[in-house]
Amino acid sequence: MDSTEISSPEVTDLGGAFERHLALSVVPPRWKEWKRKHWDHYRELPMPRPREQSWRFASRIDFDPGGITLPSLAEVESSFPEIVGQSDLVREQAGRLVFVDNHLADRTELPAELVEKGVVFQPLLEAMERDPDLVERYLFQESTNLGSEKFHALHNAYTEGGYLLHVPDNVEVDLPFVVHHWHAMAGAGVFPHILVVAGRNSRLSVVDVQQSWQPDREGFICAVGNVFAADGARVFRKTIQNFNPRAVSFQLDTNNVERDTTVRSINLNLGSRRARFENEVRINGSGADVKLYSLTVAKDHQEFDQRTLQIHNAPHATSDLLYKNALLDESRTIFSGLIKVAEEAQETDAYQTNRNLLLNEQAQANSLPGLEIEANDVKCSHGATTSQLDPEELFYFLQRGIPRRVAQQLMVFGFFEEVIEQFDHEELEENLRALIREQFSGDVLAQPTPGAHAEPEETPAS
Repeated sequence: MDSTEISSPEVTDLGGAFERHLALSVVPPRWKEWKRKHWDHYRELPMPRPREQSWRFASRIDFDPGGITLPSLAEVESSFPEIVGQSDLVREQAGRLVFVDNHLADRTELPAELVEKGVVFQPLLEAMERDPDLVERYLFQESTNLGSEKFHALHNAYTEGGYLLHVPDNVEVDLPFVVHHWHAMAGAGVFPHILVVAGRNSRLSVVDVQQSWQPDREGFICAVGNVFAADGARVFRKTIQNFNPRAVSFQLDTNNVERDTTVRSINLNLGSRRARFENEVRINGSGADVKLYSLTVAKDHQEFDQRTLQIHNAPHATSDLLYKNALLDESRTIFSGLIKVAEEAQETDAYQTNRNLLLNEQAQANSLPGLEIEANDVKCSHGATTSQLDPEELFYFLQRGIPRRVAQQLMVFGFFEEVIEQFDHEELEENLRALIREQFSGDVLAQPTPGAHAEPEETPAS
């Protein structure tokens, strides 16, 4: 079905709330100027309109982004010890930061050898004080072109939490940097801002974990992540979104990719009442290799809205996207992806695949893959499939004495494994499998029916 009406009555005293925030903010004066500029931009932009292409299939916006609160340090610091104790998804790490409702709760300092090599891994406020030129080179330089411009502006107006990770030229870091972003207080607005800057021929990996402390507290989370990968850099960013089912979350990411870089981006989406994920990749240098993965498990009435854009501006580069969604109950997913190849980007290889597994007849998956190609010597394709569990495969298990429920779970995790193994970290993979199993606890998977179908849609261009 098409998008329903999209509206959000802004009845909150938005101006007063922002002025109070600005008066209490401890950021430098220059940053306050940026905040006011982005606030004005937020007020100027309309809420997404009905049937806009960038919001097609999405449900009506049923939340007021102006109704958020920004908890003070005094309100949340009593929760720090318990929350920090739960921030253990990855134990072996190069460094760790833990944020609770925008406030730094804990940190693990970098080893001395990384500090000596010039690696920076700091909260944004600290980085701004110590190296303002480095921060200003990248902070607020990006936007989104995928439909959430208004929410991006709101993020920029309020953000103070988040971090800068800078690995200089020719520095390689084996262990991952790990950051936990927690939503804690009822009604809190959480605005993590993530800057990952990889110098020439550097190598790094970073894990962003997004969670709620309590299972029943509403929250509005709008995270922005910007990756800048210089020539020859190798960057691997892993994001786990597991907010509680009363939260609304946005994740608005951009990746700027230069010559001969290798960039990997992988996302696991489990939480939120409704979540929107936008990921834009700009390949500006030849020889780049970008791979984008996502795994979403939707249940109850959750809605996951995924919008992607792969832009090829340089020749001899590759991008490959694989998004998998598994849907239980009456959940909904939307995938809308576009590959754009500029005229000068000859010999591009670009692929885009969305696979949906319906585990209940009431679940709904929508797919809108697309190509926009101006070059004449490329290999590009996109495809989308939606299906239920294969009844023949299930019959194979049953004939060998495997109980139906066990057989169904084996088949579902077989569908997941192609993406889970891309996390390429044994401890993290095992912990993620456990999180996914929790999504299925108490659920009865839908029985395959004779109407189970697969609808491939492959559109090659060469």
